[in-house]
Amino acid sequence: MLNTLFGSVSRVKILNTLLLNPEKEFLVNSLVQDLKITASSARHELVSLVSIGLVLESKRSEGKGVDKKYYRISIDYILYPEIKALFTKAQILFAHKFVEDLKKICQPKLLALTGLFTNNSDAQTDILLVGSVRRPAFLKILSELEKEIGREINFTIFNEAEFRYRQEVMDIFLYNIIEGKTLILINNINPDQKL
Repeated sequence: MLNTLFGSVSRVKILNTLLLNPEKEFLVNSLVQDLKITASSARHELVSLVSIGLVLESKRSEGKGVDKKYYRISIDYILYPEIKALFTKAQILFAHKFVEDLKKICQPKLLALTGLFTNNSDAQTDILLVGSVRRPAFLKILSELEKEIGREINFTIFNEAEFRYRQEVMDIFLYNIIEGKTLILINNINPDQKL
């Protein structure tokens, strides 16, 4: 979807990385390695993004007359909030496919998205899953989601007994997830009330 909207897979991968890490600067080589794109396409896309002001370029001397170019997203760009929101929503769409695939391998009691899916950098996990899960099958569909999003996803899995125990003792980790910015996609634990 975003590839069609933004014109190329490389551009989407670069934007996604920069938007998810607004405080970081990246060298072309690190983007090429991390995103598995060609150096020429990375340079081409970065030049285009710099020309419209969405990406900032800075040069630093590495000594011996060698300058390296670093790139980061411009959080002052006029459309930055809208573009970031669009990428966040696209990640949620990818997550819906993940949910459908997840339902094929288990019957989750609870599935909550937080962290990168809700633009909450303070969250300690991105996915909270409660239920009995076959780990190899779960890791396979998680890997597909990570490829779509272009980023590693942190996850937490509890069985139902452990989840209920953590609720009872008001576990701070669980409390922060439930009371923070969270999208509940499946709730078969307490369907009629807030967790």
